[in-house]
Amino acid sequence: MKATRGCRFSFHVTVVAAAIAYIYFSTVFVFIDQWLGLWSSPGMLNAVLFSVVALFCISSYALAIYTDPGRVPSSFVPDVEDPENTVQEIKRKGGDMRYCQKCSLYKPPRAHHCRVCNRCVLRMDHHCVWMNNCVGHANYKIFFIFVLYAVIACIYSLVLLVGSITIDSPKDNQQIEGSYRTVYVISHELLLFLVLFHSSICPDVVPFSRFFQGFYWCH
Repeated sequence: MKATRGCRFSFHVTVVAAAIAYIYFSTVFVFIDQWLGLWSSPGMLNAVLFSVVALFCISSYALAIYTDPGRVPSSFVPDVEDPENTVQEIKRKGGDMRYCQKCSLYKPPRAHHCRVCNRCVLRMDHHCVWMNNCVGHANYKIFFIFVLYAVIACIYSLVLLVGSITIDSPKDNQQIEGSYRTVYVISHELLLFLVLFHSSICPDVVPFSRFFQGFYWCH
């Protein structure tokens, strides 16, 4: 797994990093502390477990950002002598081999040119603005692992949130807790939808880019 060079931070990446930090600190220092007591044995145990899940989540996210999704080798030439391979490499309309005019390269099966990254990506799934990177052959697995850890973390924090709701709190704290609960419900629903959607269109079945062929970022 080869990492890319250069800065990968963007507005969207900053938003995701801020959301992860928000969920982590509110879970550990608000929900756990209110329900179990942060310095109690159950509280410390849950804080450690949630911290481990959060660490795996942010680590896999960073790897997905900095891992090169896969470049088309400059030496790639379609095997015209293999009838089965040739069929996969021709365009849907017409009989020409798949060739990228921008990169001046032949494109292997399921490779697409990303206009955002200005390059062809092997087995391109989609360009993810929340990673400032394409999701392709080399980083799809770590991207999917990130989504799974994110869902696990959100479900875990939701359980802790429900537990904290059972504790009576002063009226002046109810408005603050209400805002926490609203954000958590929204984030959980979005992340759960994301992981279920990507499970149904894994690269070995149908790439995400198939759903949006013709959009500006890939063709």
